[in-house]
Amino acid sequence: MNIDEIMTLVKAVSDYNLTSFELEEGNVKISLKREKEMPQIVTVGAPAMDAASAAVSAQMMGAAMAAQAAPAAAQNGAAESSADAGISSDKVVTSPLVGTFYTASSPDTEAFVKEGDTVKKGQVLGIIEAMKLMNEIESEFDGVVEAVLVKNEEVVEYGQPLFRIR
Repeated sequence: MNIDEIMTLVKAVSDYNLTSFELEEGNVKISLKREKEMPQIVTVGAPAMDAASAAVSAQMMGAAMAAQAAPAAAQNGAAESSADAGISSDKVVTSPLVGTFYTASSPDTEAFVKEGDTVKKGQVLGIIEAMKLMNEIESEFDGVVEAVLVKNEEVVEYGQPLFRIR
């Protein structure tokens, strides 16, 4: 068997996504394998509109369009943020994924943080369980927890505000 024939076999394995190929000719034995690739699942969620973005959009759209924008903001999970906009904080920690939110690492331990606690950037604020994986939610800011916007064991959506930091 010459190199051209071997290259033809290699190309066939590649072109046809073969996972295994064996050839025995006289005292030459060729074994070609190609492992199956695991399918990658990619999920993309639409980002939620935060209170500041909703306010800017409302100003730009005018009074007539603002009435239509309000239901969209509520639909995107920003209704509670918009209602509490009077407390004013542009530091909002949002959910990076869909799952179940937990305030503590176990039911019999104290919550990671509560309103009035001082937090540092990178400090764990809560946990979101998604597909049996526990994902720590860390503070993106230094400051004081102004509000905890979700309850323990509440299902949260992607982009949903979880904490307000001042």
